[in-house]
Amino acid sequence: MFAGPNGAGKTNLLEAVSLLVPGRGLRGARFSELARQNGGGCWAVAARFDNGLEIGTGAAPGAPDRREFRLNGLKPRAQSEVAEKFAAIWLTPQMDRLFTDTASGRRRFLDRLVVALEPFHAREIAAFESASAQRNRLLGELPYNPAWVAALEDAMARHAVAATAARAALITRLNATLTAGAADPFPRVALGLACPIAEKLAIAPALDVEDWLRDSLAATRNADAAAKSAGYGPQKTDLLITDATVSRPASLSSTGQQKAMLIGIVLGHAALITTARGKPPLLLLDEPLVHLDAPRRAALFAALARADVPAWLTGTDMEIFDGLDAAACRVCGSVLEQLPFF
Repeated sequence: MFAGPNGAGKTNLLEAVSLLVPGRGLRGARFSELARQNGGGCWAVAARFDNGLEIGTGAAPGAPDRREFRLNGLKPRAQSEVAEKFAAIWLTPQMDRLFTDTASGRRRFLDRLVVALEPFHAREIAAFESASAQRNRLLGELPYNPAWVAALEDAMARHAVAATAARAALITRLNATLTAGAADPFPRVALGLACPIAEKLAIAPALDVEDWLRDSLAATRNADAAAKSAGYGPQKTDLLITDATVSRPASLSSTGQQKAMLIGIVLGHAALITTARGKPPLLLLDEPLVHLDAPRRAALFAALARADVPAWLTGTDMEIFDGLDAAACRVCGSVLEQLPFF
């Protein structure tokens, strides 16, 4: 664990590690914002693992908003190759607002969980968004070419159904893992999707759902043109989170209970990845003990030891880690300040 005062660089360290997987990392920052202030405008992160795996990433030359990966010294054909080799999941203080945040925040959280197991999911989401943006632009340019719009709607339907199916599959597997007690003694939650596409997929083949979605998009072109947004698609989905013990929406629970439920989801997801891949992900837990009472802190330490997953934890005081396994590595603030990351 890493303990030190605010500003010592604890979150920076975790963010650097989170950038070793595809996506925007732990803070969701733009890549152009990652370089040192008043520096040369470049940044890079690299890691070498005990199994010989080497991953490097950094700003693309001349393109600060893009980054490139290196996998064992070579540029991978797709970022999904990196995700297949290494998985990291994280918990940050900002995620405490997940239950009361907007639906888009919960979708991003859900998609990170999906990508950790199905790296190609990110490509499906990006492809849908690209086709949707092109369709919105065409619908705003009267008269538009109906055949071109129909082709974009066909692409939107295919990618939307594939992305929704991946989300639904992850939720089914994660619910089963949580029900089996993977996150005990943390509160068990039940996850669900508020999504018309998911509802159709539960009762009909994927090809039939694609046909329905394609027809729905064609029928709502005028409304979508006025709204400048598609009325159907994975961008309309919301993640439903319920306290399974009392059948109460998580948004109505106390702050401490919400934090405990969120930790339970992360622990269950880590267990699911371990089972699916045969190796655990790296857990990056930034200030995970905030809002937890002493029994829940002890429960987290026990759960991490039982799961046998590598975990990096941060906190402002070393005392809050009392009760953690004596074998855990402890780094205090004075050491953090000497690390080259800062």
